[in-house]
Amino acid sequence: MKKLGQHFLVDRRVLVRIGDYASLAEEDRVLEIGPGTGNLTEVLSARAGTVFAIEVDPALASSLEGRFNNVEVIRGDALRVPLPDYNKIVSNLPYQISSKITFRLLERPFDLAVLMYQREFAERMVASSGTKDYGRLTLNVALRAEAEILERVPRGAFRPMPQVESAIVRLRPRENRLPVDYRVFDDLTRGLFSMRRKKVKKSLAAMKVSSDVLSRIDPDLIERRPQELSLEDVVNLAKAISG
Repeated sequence: MKKLGQHFLVDRRVLVRIGDYASLAEEDRVLEIGPGTGNLTEVLSARAGTVFAIEVDPALASSLEGRFNNVEVIRGDALRVPLPDYNKIVSNLPYQISSKITFRLLERPFDLAVLMYQREFAERMVASSGTKDYGRLTLNVALRAEAEILERVPRGAFRPMPQVESAIVRLRPRENRLPVDYRVFDDLTRGLFSMRRKKVKKSLAAMKVSSDVLSRIDPDLIERRPQELSLEDVVNLAKAISG
């Protein structure tokens, strides 16, 4: 069964390892997005105190309701419904909303997240500067959290089998986020990586950054290419632009 483009994780060994990665205990309140047929929900329910399962598909939501005594099913779109009070997030995310839901989750406090993504997306999240995968996604995630790939998951672990491999990512929110205007930072990374082969100074000129602002920026920074910039470099650029 495939609903709304989602592939359901059926490999019991992977499901158990996801529960292990999340270090769940009775006091944990877990958010699960896209529980589907409840395979991961069952693992989470056995280990956590409470599970909040957000499911947009009415038939799947109905099949979960009343099945576990500590699972509260929330019907609706995870990008829009009010989110409950949780401290951990564990999900096999619907891949078509990976980016939007990740940033929605990163705007709220939590202790730990263990999330399944398409492998290519996960690799972009954790990419090192100077590599082809390093870009806007990498920097926007790094500004908010520390991300690491825990394992890659083969296509055969899902039903129906997807065309791509997957990866399990652990996110830990940064305790001390770098102070920056998030909107300016996001606009800057979008502009820089839309011209990733150009030097930063050319990208800033295309973004209509004034010569006065450019004069306040470290000349070494604007002579580099975007993929050569660290998180701190981009934060400093954003601060200079925002004044």
